[in-house]
Amino acid sequence: MTYHSGSRAIQDRVGVRDLADHVGRSVGQGIRPVVAAFLELQPMLVVGAAVPEGGTEGDRDPGTAGGGVWASLLTGEPGFVRATGARQISVAGGLAAGDPLTAALTTPGTAVGTIALDPRTRRRMRLNGRVRPTPRGFAVEADQVFANCPKYLQKRQMYETVTGRTAGVARRGSELTPFQREFVEAADTFFLATVHAHGADASHRGGNPGFVHVDTPGELSWPDYPGNSMFLTLGNLAADPRAGLLFLDWTSGTALQLTGTARTEFTPDGERTVRFTLAEAVETSAASPLRWSPPAYSPANP
Repeated sequence: MTYHSGSRAIQDRVGVRDLADHVGRSVGQGIRPVVAAFLELQPMLVVGAAVPEGGTEGDRDPGTAGGGVWASLLTGEPGFVRATGARQISVAGGLAAGDPLTAALTTPGTAVGTIALDPRTRRRMRLNGRVRPTPRGFAVEADQVFANCPKYLQKRQMYETVTGRTAGVARRGSELTPFQREFVEAADTFFLATVHAHGADASHRGGNPGFVHVDTPGELSWPDYPGNSMFLTLGNLAADPRAGLLFLDWTSGTALQLTGTARTEFTPDGERTVRFTLAEAVETSAASPLRWSPPAYSPANP
């Protein structure tokens, strides 16, 4: 099933159901050779999921029921993410100690969304499915595999792995600090994890620095730019408002993870704004060993 009722409601409101049906034909379950080759070149993968709490809520699938939704970063030498079956990827290694999604990735059957984004080529691939712990890390059995266009992706020509860079102790809070506010408002990219009754998704949002606004220490907002008309993310939020955001410092490796709830506001002229209410923030210095070159901003950025 490509679309659930939440996505359909947004598509109908915007008037793009027919276009969404056309685009949705590109979503499959199989991992084609070109996808497998792309994944093996990547030094990073973002995963999104809900923290499991061992029960069901209403008609939610046990794979998504539970606590907050988070987006987390995994890194490794190219090849740490590989296709190991017609519908399966395997990831070597795991999350940093204390990462909010550790329990999710070690609980068989948890619904996860993943996105592999390559700033060098402005390509991205999304794979959503169910997790299975393995001796070397974890595997994901795919339910959805699809690519997105390069819109709003900033190009970063190269990266280096910084030897000896060690992740700091995670700093937790219920409001953004002044440093975190500046960090968010300077961002040109973030990752967004959402869930629905039977699955999860991880996506990308990009724009020129300042496109994400910190309205208060506990509230963020950003414009929802025109995209592929599928409305998977906004559809998920219509069905389940829980969301997880991940901001990266592409030079220092600092990661800022936020969990909370989000809603979409529509204006009569067709513009959309997503408003996020923060429940918890986790800041980790040097979370990524990767140091990327400065960005060339996407020509699609408003």
